[in-house]
Amino acid sequence: GGRLTGNVGKVRLGLLNIQTGDESVSGTPSTNFTALRVKRDMFRRSFIGAMFTNRSHSTTAVGANQAFGVDAAFAFFTDVTMGGYYAETRTPGRNDDAASYQARANYGADRYGAQLEYLHVGDRFNPEVGFVRRSNFNRGSGVLRFSPRPARNEWVRKFTFEGLFDYIENGAGTLETREQTGRFNVEFENSDQLTLVGARHHEALQQPFAVSRDVAIPIGGYTFSDVQATYRLGQQRRISGALLLQHGNFYDGTLTAFGVTTARVSVMPQLSLEPSASINIVDLPRGAFTTQVLRTRADFAFSPRTFASALVQYGSSDRSFSSNLRFRWEYRPGSEFFAVYTDERDTLVRGFPRLRNRAFVLKITRLFQF
Repeated sequence: GGRLTGNVGKVRLGLLNIQTGDESVSGTPSTNFTALRVKRDMFRRSFIGAMFTNRSHSTTAVGANQAFGVDAAFAFFTDVTMGGYYAETRTPGRNDDAASYQARANYGADRYGAQLEYLHVGDRFNPEVGFVRRSNFNRGSGVLRFSPRPARNEWVRKFTFEGLFDYIENGAGTLETREQTGRFNVEFENSDQLTLVGARHHEALQQPFAVSRDVAIPIGGYTFSDVQATYRLGQQRRISGALLLQHGNFYDGTLTAFGVTTARVSVMPQLSLEPSASINIVDLPRGAFTTQVLRTRADFAFSPRTFASALVQYGSSDRSFSSNLRFRWEYRPGSEFFAVYTDERDTLVRGFPRLRNRAFVLKITRLFQF
């Protein structure tokens, strides 16, 4: 394959083409992938663009798959932005209801803020060079914000009051998800932050939802509420991170959660640790369970252009222990060498955890400028 990027006047151009060989075991044919992106900057902070992708062999039909679309973003004055996109896909036998579009508007001043967004994804919107997480839905959301800066308070830098509304309905117009959230945040002069959140949820389950190995939530409509408190230490501290506590209803049961997120410990200028932990205690009429996710990451910088990192994680939901070791060397500006080792093990067996999968990858890139 090959990639071409650059500017032609005020137009940015990106082109990628890759040819893969066939694979007999899975029956995958030799396939060509193409992606083309054209973007033109306008005024000071605005642009219009277009994109086209092609896959010579579709995974869902006999023939090729294409996607194409246009997008734009416009900035007015200092605080007002508007934008959106329109896209369609072409797959043999699946060309009806194959569009997706979005419109959004944002007012982001320091004291006041507002945001509106609407998104539609058709039932047969199918971009096979890339992915779509969910199809056949419409989503609308809105945010209102008031964030004053008290002039006579020596401890508080800014208060933020925020209301959020979000809903998702399927293509037939049936409500599937609704979120109503109130948020209050205090940003202190030392950069610490305290956040309180109250939320009311609605979920309509069209099929049973398995939340653990032995517990599933039945089909039906559920409305429930919860509250959450978070205290976040400023990133300028040698030890930073966020402490989280959440409690409330969870479908037709209860949920209590504790967590340490985005934590960072600066051991020395070259070495830092990023531990995190999440514990969820769930009690439902069909059973109770507790899940934990424990993770630690270490980064060591040999120089500004060479570093190594290690990530280890344990998840109780699938009883897995995984590790990732990575070495990166930028041997010249824009050109890099990577060595990556990954390992995942099953802790259900006694003794040393059984290997699930393992990989060792070497990658080198070379930047040519002309």
